[in-house]
Amino acid sequence: MKYMFIMRATEEAVQASKDIPFEQIINQMGAYNESMINAGVMLGGEGLADLSEGSGLVVDFSEDPPLVTDGPYGETHELFNGFWIVQVGSREEAAEWASRAPLGPGSKLEVRRVTEASDFADFADNEYIQKEELWRQEEENLNAGNK
Repeated sequence: MKYMFIMRATEEAVQASKDIPFEQIINQMGAYNESMINAGVMLGGEGLADLSEGSGLVVDFSEDPPLVTDGPYGETHELFNGFWIVQVGSREEAAEWASRAPLGPGSKLEVRRVTEASDFADFADNEYIQKEELWRQEEENLNAGNK
């Protein structure tokens, strides 16, 4: 099963992180990532750029055509600032790995199962469900060829 860990922080956590040398944060995150890679559970993960850099956009689909604006603008605790995707055997294992993340007070990880082909079994005849399976196989073959 794949799970996504969605990282969120309160303003308290953001301020507290400013008291920690950035190289220490990099080392703690690097060690956490390395432990998941060595265990064979980490499929991917990225941090997201700070919104103060003007790097974010919001696409609002309540209008036709969708409205694109700068953002997101919301309370700090509503925004997410990074994620990991892991492949584990159970929800409990996902919770265990999430609990090991080197995050401080005020930080939260939302753990969500990523849907899989079996979630769409009732639509197995759908053209795009079938294409999705082929695309995933092609990606696996490509990744296997690059190792």
